[in-house]
This record gives sequence, C-alpha cells and structure tokens, in this order.
Amino acid sequence: MISVIFDLDGTLVDSEPNYYESGRRTLERHGVPDFTWEQHSRFIGIGTLETLEILKERHGLDAPVEQLLAEQNAAYLELARAHTEAFPEMRTFVELLHARGVPMAVASGSSREAIDAVLAGTGLDALLTTVVSAEEVA
Repeated sequence: MISVIFDLDGTLVDSEPNYYESGRRTLERHGVPDFTWEQHSRFIGIGTLETLEILKERHGLDAPVEQLLAEQNAAYLELARAHTEAFPEMRTFVELLHARGVPMAVASGSSREAIDAVLAGTGLDALLTTVVSAEEVA
C-alpha cells in the first residue's frame, strides 16, 4: 500500500496571505504603517526570525526580535484559524485519498501549533491526523 506525506504551506494551503498580514500588523504596532505585499514578497522562503531581524534593523525598531516574533506568531495563529484557504484541488485530492483509505500525514517546517491551527481552520484536521513539525525532528 502507498502512503502520502504532504507539505503544508504552499502545497495544501495558501498560508502566505496570513504570513503577510501577521507581519504587517506587527510592524504597524511598532510604527511601520506602510509595509506592502511587494515588500513582503522579497522575504518569501526566508525564515520568520531572519526576516524580522532584517526588518528590525531596516526600520530601526526598538523591540527585541523575540518580542516581534511572539507578536507575529500570535497574529498568525489567529489568522490561520480563521482565514486559511486550502487549495481546492488539494482538498479534493486529500478527500479522495481518505475515502480510499490511503494513509496520509503532514510534515512541515512550521511549528506544531501553526500546523494544528491551519488544519483546524481549513477542516483538514479530520482527514490528516498524523502530523510532524520541524520542532519534532532533529
């Protein structure tokens, strides 16, 4: 029997709008009101911590990077639970595999908390119950 392991961000779901919005809100709280999608798009594929370090320096932010990261993560989790869209074709594929009894899992570089929020927010948590995050793998 075959099994399928899915990546999450950019494969099963379109999480990038939530990453942008959570970053935009965080920067706005710290005096950067005009962070655009175009600016955000330059950081796609770069880790959140590294991105925040660059943005802290670029905009002269006083808050420690750890604080910025905690704020952005909290905003992201809120958005992920309410506004994440599963790619329709991938939802259909997962539903088809589930109906046929194919074992499936999600393996992601995101935190377990973020994965759980996204899966719950999209309703895919009922179909994808095996999850491994970057935090769980050396």
